[in-house]
Amino acid sequence: MVTSYKLPPSASSLSESMRDLGYSLATAIADIIDNSITADATEIDVFCDLTRDNPTLTIIDNGHGMSDEELLVAMKHGAINPKQERQPHDLGRFGLGLKTASFSQCRHLSVASSKNSVLCGAEWDLDLVSSEDEWFLSILDEQEIKELPYIDQLPSTGTIVIWRELDRLFEDQYGHKRDEIVNEKLDLVEKHLALVFHRFLSGEVKQRKKITIRINGHPVTAFDPFCRKNKATQVLPEEIVRVDGMDVVIQPYILPHHSKLSESEYDFYEDRSSFISNQGTYIYRNGRLMAWGDWFRLVPKGEATKLARVQIDFPNALDESWTIDIKKSRARPPHEVRERIKQIISKITYTSKRVHRGRGQKLFEETSAPIWERYADKGKIRFELNMSHPILAKLEKDMTEKQFKDLKNYLDAVATALPIEMIYADYSSSPLDVDQTSLEDDLVVQRLKALKETLFNGDVVDLNTFREVTASTRIFDGHQDLVEKFIEEEFDEPKQSSGRS
Repeated sequence: MVTSYKLPPSASSLSESMRDLGYSLATAIADIIDNSITADATEIDVFCDLTRDNPTLTIIDNGHGMSDEELLVAMKHGAINPKQERQPHDLGRFGLGLKTASFSQCRHLSVASSKNSVLCGAEWDLDLVSSEDEWFLSILDEQEIKELPYIDQLPSTGTIVIWRELDRLFEDQYGHKRDEIVNEKLDLVEKHLALVFHRFLSGEVKQRKKITIRINGHPVTAFDPFCRKNKATQVLPEEIVRVDGMDVVIQPYILPHHSKLSESEYDFYEDRSSFISNQGTYIYRNGRLMAWGDWFRLVPKGEATKLARVQIDFPNALDESWTIDIKKSRARPPHEVRERIKQIISKITYTSKRVHRGRGQKLFEETSAPIWERYADKGKIRFELNMSHPILAKLEKDMTEKQFKDLKNYLDAVATALPIEMIYADYSSSPLDVDQTSLEDDLVVQRLKALKETLFNGDVVDLNTFREVTASTRIFDGHQDLVEKFIEEEFDEPKQSSGRS
């Protein structure tokens, strides 16, 4: 007969092991904020105070608060079975987040809560747990609660989470170096929260009030990874997949080419989420972003698909199917969803390629005299200089046959030596830094004079040809006013439109 033997885990060993589940400061704070949102909080403040003798990191919300009994449940490890059905808008999963997230950053966790102005509080001290090898929780009396840092900021109904003994946060650094490390981490926290909770911050989650998150008094601004406020963003048809009788909503987007963004918009996106590289799926559970930037090996990440994003929404009732981890930072779609993503990936890939290539294609379509020509045949693509360009035609007329032959040989070498790999690397990583056309005004005028002399040199002036060539060379991009002023002065012609609508 099988004999049952009660064998509880070592509190000391398990508590120390649970500190290494892979949380960063950003994911740890996000896990605490999940509890605040589940408690219907609309105001959440994060304070990091390094000036105290015992520095603290505190998270305060105005949620519905907890009674003594509810606080004890919240402080218990594994308070809720992950298989247990949760409320539809609950952002929790394992009943571990408060503890594991906190212990990943500190050794002393205090939680106080006020419900209808009735206070309660409790503390976990890992040093005590480790020394006694028992799960000893300290229940705080009224005076001890009143002595907690930032307790005066706690509203009549709400909860405060206090981290002390911040050994992981400081990385064994002290003084100025410690503060520098913490400030860098807080900057990453702000960017993480702006993305993960962007739909809550903008008030677009159904049956949820808009929330405000502040870090040391500074409001966190929602970061929309789909750039939906920009009119150039393409919203593709929504798809719905049924999994275990519930809807999973798939919404593809194609982001605008960076040239369609203002400089401030581009800087905002690039600074927070690497606008260029974070292609892939964005998975939301009850409106909270869980994981992003992954195609699940259904298609390789590449330059041609870098503008594609797919928003996927699923309810917490499907947690088991999505294999959510404790940190809520990993999720894998069930088979039905992967199959549908595979079906729509070709559509979004084609559209993303079209948007990305469209900017380059314009260079060859917007003028009848392009400098470069693009050829695609036998499955290969090549770029060649336009040997029929008006400038070359004029040079051929003015040069001897031998001179022009030598020039063509050189231009052929230039075309074949196009540094495609270098251009690709620079343009894909920092497109706004690639600038071929910035010129001072006096240099623009000098080049216009040289172009006029090359094209006409005493011959009859053809203004249409001059305008076409100035457009095709792209040397004068952004200097159209100077071009028109030059024409007015040098060609003794009245100022006129360039003929473009």
